[in-house]
Amino acid sequence: MTSRGILRADAVLLLVAVIFGVGFVVQKSAMDGASAIGPMSFSGIRLLMGGLVLVPFLGLGKRMRPARLASEAHQRRGMLAAGVLLAAGAILQQWGLVYTQAGVAGFVTGLYVVFVPMLGLIIGYRVHRLTWIAASLAVLGLYFLSVSGRPQLNPGDWLILAGAVCWAAQMLVIGWIAPAMDPMRLATGQNLVGGVLACAVALCLETTTLEQIQAVGWELAYSGPIAIGLAFFLQILAQRDAPPAHTAILLSMEAVFSAVAGWMFLHEHMTGVMFIGCGIVLLAMLVAQWRPPRDMPKAVALEN
Repeated sequence: MTSRGILRADAVLLLVAVIFGVGFVVQKSAMDGASAIGPMSFSGIRLLMGGLVLVPFLGLGKRMRPARLASEAHQRRGMLAAGVLLAAGAILQQWGLVYTQAGVAGFVTGLYVVFVPMLGLIIGYRVHRLTWIAASLAVLGLYFLSVSGRPQLNPGDWLILAGAVCWAAQMLVIGWIAPAMDPMRLATGQNLVGGVLACAVALCLETTTLEQIQAVGWELAYSGPIAIGLAFFLQILAQRDAPPAHTAILLSMEAVFSAVAGWMFLHEHMTGVMFIGCGIVLLAMLVAQWRPPRDMPKAVALEN
């Protein structure tokens, strides 16, 4: 892992954070209104769209293949595990947005910055002490940015918290398989697996009409091809160089971009405390750059 590779990955992850941050505002918009589409249906459709939009580009991924590939069995397991976690995280997050504010959801989702290294301990992935400090700073900044002075967590926030655990696990899976697999194939596979699973759950638990889908057309146009298709492909590309804990800290900037997007597009008010929160999250990102992140075990070591 070179310093140039890390800087390139960081730039890509910041772009992903922008896409995810704006996506919070878009996802919340899809849940508003009496005729709003169900959260599981919305999640399933956008995941499928995010996978299908990448299918025409599968040939391009061959040019990005690493020198050493994981075995076919490990590649399939990686896509399946990432897809299941993606479906669970998307459903829980979208379901929680029905009951809570987008800003609070941004904070609770951002707790994956501590869940990643915590879950990593289970599989032997240990990070530097500086990474723990950066993660703690990010949580503090996210609190000031999103939750400070607001009511206590409601049931919707607990759904999003469970989703944050899924996102953390998904980052660990991607960190394991991405350096040893065609990134386009991995992104397409995980999105389609997640979309099929989420749609199956939606068919069992929700009734969705064509009118409801049409009513959230622009939200799906952004949340599917861009926030799922493009963003997760870029995340996978970046995680070939950036370990999961480092990735989580960079992606926590999505809460900052979510607040800015709310201020720009929804005319939401930015308080002084929120600006302090933005500054602390930025400080956390800078602290994370102080020392090169520690790699985690990769699937390439398990190839046939």
